[in-house]
Amino acid sequence: MSEERKPDAAGGEISRRAFLAAAAAAAVTATAAALAPMKDIADLPSLEEFLRKHYKELTPEDKKAILARIAEQVKTKYGVTPNVTDLPPLDGVEFGYALNIGRCVGCRKCVFACVDENNQSRNPEIQYIRVLEMKKGSIDVETSNTSYEGEVPKKDSYYMPVQCHQCRKAPCVKACPVEATWQEPDGVVVIDYNWCIGCRYCMAACPYGARRFNFEAPQLSAEEVNPEMGYLSNRPRPKGVVEKCHFCLHRTRAGKYPACVEVCPTGSRKFGNLLDPDSEISNILRNKRVYVLKEEVGTLPRFYYYFDI
Repeated sequence: MSEERKPDAAGGEISRRAFLAAAAAAAVTATAAALAPMKDIADLPSLEEFLRKHYKELTPEDKKAILARIAEQVKTKYGVTPNVTDLPPLDGVEFGYALNIGRCVGCRKCVFACVDENNQSRNPEIQYIRVLEMKKGSIDVETSNTSYEGEVPKKDSYYMPVQCHQCRKAPCVKACPVEATWQEPDGVVVIDYNWCIGCRYCMAACPYGARRFNFEAPQLSAEEVNPEMGYLSNRPRPKGVVEKCHFCLHRTRAGKYPACVEVCPTGSRKFGNLLDPDSEISNILRNKRVYVLKEEVGTLPRFYYYFDI
C-alpha cells in the first residue's frame, strides 16, 4: 500500500510519515520553550513527589519512604543528618495556649526561638510570631507597632504576641481548595507543604495574619538547621507554599513544651491540655480574666490572653 501524501509548502508532496515526524519535532520544540522559564528552579518536585497521595491517604509504608526521602534531601543540601518524624496526635489531648499580657515585656525571645526551632528562612526572613507594641489603655491592634526598637518594656506600652490561634472553626481550613490544611484531633491546624498549591486563599481568610508565604526559596545555613524535624511541622519548606505556627507538634506530641514557652524569661506563656481539668491552662481559663482576640469573628481559638487580676 502506498503512503498517503500531502502537498508541501512549495507545492510538492511529502509522505505521511515525514509529516508526522515534523509535527512531533514541532511539539517537542514548543514544550521545551514552554518549560524554559522553569530551568532555574532548583526545588521542583520529583515525579514521585508530584504523584504522591494526600497525607490522609498515605499508608505507613508510604510515610516511611517519604520520611527517608526528606532525610536524604536534607543531608544532600545541608550536610546534616536529620531525625525526621511524623508523630501522631495523643489520645485524650487537645492543646491550648495562654499568654499573660501583664507579664510579657516585648523582648521577642519567643520570636527568635521559634525561628531557630522551626527552620524558618533567614533570607528572606520568615517569622511565625509577631509582637505588637501598644499604648497602655488601648487595644487597637490595627495601629500597633511591630517594628519597635530600643530597650523594652517601654514605660507607656504593653506587648501582645500574635501567632496562629489554632481555631476550632478555622476559616483557613474552609478556604483551602485542595485540603492542604486541616485540623488534627489534638486541635493543631497543620499544612502539608507538598500538597499546598500556593493560592494563598488561607492567608486571606485568616483574621490573625498568622500565615506566611514563601515568595522566594527559604534560605538557612547548615549551622542553622535544626535536625529534629517533623513532617507536618518544621521540615524545610520549598518556594511557593504557605507555612505557620503548629505548636511545635514535633515537640509537643513528644511531651515537650513549644520552643517559645521554654525560652520566655517572664513565664508569660503557658501551654497544656485543655481536656485535663487539672492542667495549668485549664486552671488559668477557670480563674483568670481571659481575653480572646477578635472574638467577634467566631473562630473559637485555642489561643487565649489573660491578666493576673
